[in-house]
Amino acid sequence: MLNKYPLWKTLMVLFIVAIGAIYALPNLYPEDPAVQVSGLRGIETTAATLDTVKSHLDENKISYASISMEGGQILARFKDTEQQLRARDLLDDSIGDQYSVALNLTPATPQWLASIGGTPMKLGLDLSGGVSFLMEVNMQEAIVKVQKSLVDDFRTGLRTENIRYRSVKQVNDAINIQFRNAEDLANAESFLEKQNRDLLFSSDESNLTLSAKMSEQKLKETREYALQQNITIIRNRVNELGVAEPLVQRQGKKHIVIELPGVQDTAKAKEILSATATIEFRLVDTEGDLSAALNGRVPGSSQLLKERSGQPVLLKKRVMLTGDHIVDAGSSFDEYSRPQVNITLDSAGGNKMSNSTKSNIGKPMATVFIEFKPTNRVDAQGNTIFEKVEEVISVATIQARLGKTFRITGAGSQAEAHNLALLLRAGALVAPIQIVEERTVGPTLGAENVQLGFQAIMLGFALVFAFMLIYYRAFGVVANLGLGANLVLIIGVMSMIPGAALTLPGMAGIVLTVGMAVDANVLIFERIREEMRAGKSIQQSIHQGYDAAFSTIIDANITTLIAALILFAVGTGPIKGFAITLSIGIITSMFTAVVGTRTVVNAVWGGKRLDKLSI
Repeated sequence: MLNKYPLWKTLMVLFIVAIGAIYALPNLYPEDPAVQVSGLRGIETTAATLDTVKSHLDENKISYASISMEGGQILARFKDTEQQLRARDLLDDSIGDQYSVALNLTPATPQWLASIGGTPMKLGLDLSGGVSFLMEVNMQEAIVKVQKSLVDDFRTGLRTENIRYRSVKQVNDAINIQFRNAEDLANAESFLEKQNRDLLFSSDESNLTLSAKMSEQKLKETREYALQQNITIIRNRVNELGVAEPLVQRQGKKHIVIELPGVQDTAKAKEILSATATIEFRLVDTEGDLSAALNGRVPGSSQLLKERSGQPVLLKKRVMLTGDHIVDAGSSFDEYSRPQVNITLDSAGGNKMSNSTKSNIGKPMATVFIEFKPTNRVDAQGNTIFEKVEEVISVATIQARLGKTFRITGAGSQAEAHNLALLLRAGALVAPIQIVEERTVGPTLGAENVQLGFQAIMLGFALVFAFMLIYYRAFGVVANLGLGANLVLIIGVMSMIPGAALTLPGMAGIVLTVGMAVDANVLIFERIREEMRAGKSIQQSIHQGYDAAFSTIIDANITTLIAALILFAVGTGPIKGFAITLSIGIITSMFTAVVGTRTVVNAVWGGKRLDKLSI
């Protein structure tokens, strides 16, 4: 029988629309303004901190909807933004420098929806607010790091070739090698020039010195590598933060632009993004005199550092392994419920660790945490001078030969272990970076944009609804049902995709898909009218109208979908936001305009003898 769907097909269409409606529901519940209190550098928030926050708010008569511990942080929800801002200012001044106090917006999704994964759409920086950073890469530190690596390479290479030397030192922008005689100088110059084609060598036979400098090409490559690697590592860290629709891109020769939509905890973001944390594994100098070292007599092959508790430790300068070989890191608890970081090395790192530990079983090994912190001083080029801070986070006895996987303990808390694992997993920055500009976009501006965008969508829908009702009558009602289902499906799919975020251009994409969806119905309905004017029966006209218009609709939508996918592939930020909603809208509009409306038409008019049709 013409224009009759089997029951299973009708139920399938209803099921798809119902799923879309369920996952679109969380967007009907407005987010609560909140203040988030979290510890800095691994400081944990406890029940005592929660009580302190409550007492401060109560004493100052700031009303709140609720205060609770969620995910190791304190979250205080408020009924309006006025109370939220008052609470933020109060807590920022009263609970000390060990905690970050930030504005936030928390979902008010009912528990039954949250239990099935229902969450509201994530909003972009232009809608939800967030933070934008302009970061500068310290290129001088990147060059110094390469020079230090060359010093080690020169020493290793000369020893391998049995070429004796007095010293290898880094002096300003050059590496100077002192020799005992002219023969060793000549042999070293011949060997090192072959191994390092991108370096410029010059010799001074009177002082038996060989000097090596980086060529302009080598300097350019070093700067470019530092910038690109830092961008890659920052992207990894942003992904670890779980930010939707982040923007990380270069600007000029040494700057990186980072936009983090929805992030209100700027202190946390800055701590993670700008941290240059890495670790080194070194043997403890058990033969050296610790008391003499404390009095300033440190052996030349050793270094005096301190543990977090202030306890001094004398370590060998020779590094067994650096954090560059770490490919994965995660936090957990050991058998004594202490926080630990589980580390996985690459094959080269596994071999180094194995070779270093096999002959040192029974000896203590220290894990050294290293980070660069910006100071208030600048160099001759105007770059901020960074201070290298080294701290021993654990000392453990090597019980057996270690391989590619092992664990380290000593982190002060589970939060600090988690942050350390995140930084090690994402990688250490090739060169230190500093924030030269920070812009915070508040949720008030975003709320205005959301309201204007919503009004644009509703106005577009209202005009299309009115036109379809007037021009196509009963079939116009069917088209409008399809448009409504299309909007519900777009919102539902956007809410289900973890990395998708709605931006202001994304709203424009939704309005565009409204026009495309109704265009498909216009093609179908006009074809039905043509068939009826040609003298065919109503059922044949409906059947032919849908079938004949289908190929045209597919062609038009596929070409637009290809353009949207290209925009998504090559675009960034707002362009991607537009491409995402346009792509989703094209797919859902083809479903609702063709399959959805035909399901309604078949249910109302299909298989019946009709003398006229309201179209």
